[in-house]
Amino acid sequence: MDRVKDLASKSAAVIFTKSTCCMCHSIKALFYDLGASPAVYEVDHDPDMERALRRLGCNPAFPAVFVGGKYVGSAKDVISLHVDGTLKQKLIEAKAIWF
Repeated sequence: MDRVKDLASKSAAVIFTKSTCCMCHSIKALFYDLGASPAVYEVDHDPDMERALRRLGCNPAFPAVFVGGKYVGSAKDVISLHVDGTLKQKLIEAKAIWF
């Protein structure tokens, strides 16, 4: 768990993904479209990381999205934040994008 928290706090936006996850790809594309360059950690071969994400409450575990060091959710949560307009504000506040 400490490793996840450490990685999540090193960048303004962090996405933990699996290479075979289509929603992970969609969330990464959304962040890029908003002008963010998230740190992306592919954890295909790291079962310890997946267990740590689940212990932190990330369910489903992928994509696990952190903004400003805080867990904001999975794909459904991120899309909801985007639709209601708060995702962009969170990215600005975390200095993941500048306007």
